[in-house]
Amino acid sequence: MSEAAQLDPEDRKIITLARSVRARNDVPEGAAVRDETGRTYVAGTVALDSLKLSALRTAVAMAVASGATSLEAAAVVTDAESASEEDRAAVRDLGGAGTPVLLAGPDGALRATLDA
Repeated sequence: MSEAAQLDPEDRKIITLARSVRARNDVPEGAAVRDETGRTYVAGTVALDSLKLSALRTAVAMAVASGATSLEAAAVVTDAESASEEDRAAVRDLGGAGTPVLLAGPDGALRATLDA
């Protein structure tokens, strides 16, 4: 059975949300994180003249700003081959080193599951 077929429905959901925000906002990346209570936070890449944030760091910031104290999982939809160390560090800061970071392509297909 493929890794994608084994995905928990809640993990599939955050990939779908990340893919949706990427397409809706026409940004390079979409991301979603799920906190310890099951709430999700979704974000796209922020590219202003004065502020540049990846989608994943933005989603983590939204979770923190909303009172989340931990993360269960994170997902990023991107053309990139991997999640950057800075992105994984943000997930690790809130969720711990073992928090899964689901890396999916623009088609929503899971390419890898990384540790934060």
